[in-house]
Amino acid sequence: MKTFLGIIHIILCIALSGVVLLQQRKQGGFAGIFGGGTQADMGGQWQRFTGLTKITVVLTGIFMVTSIILVLY
Repeated sequence: MKTFLGIIHIILCIALSGVVLLQQRKQGGFAGIFGGGTQADMGGQWQRFTGLTKITVVLTGIFMVTSIILVLY
């Protein structure tokens, strides 16, 4: 089971790296780094994400879960 989770984890690492490298660079300057935006921007944030950004969020979540399972298991 641990070997299977390790293989899944490695595949997630490669997929996550690829998805991050495929994303367009934003020209927001330092405002984008520190979460620049207002409280009014928080309403429909998920709908404004691109497809690659949504895939990145999902892959990151699965990656964190597999990391915790591998540490505890």
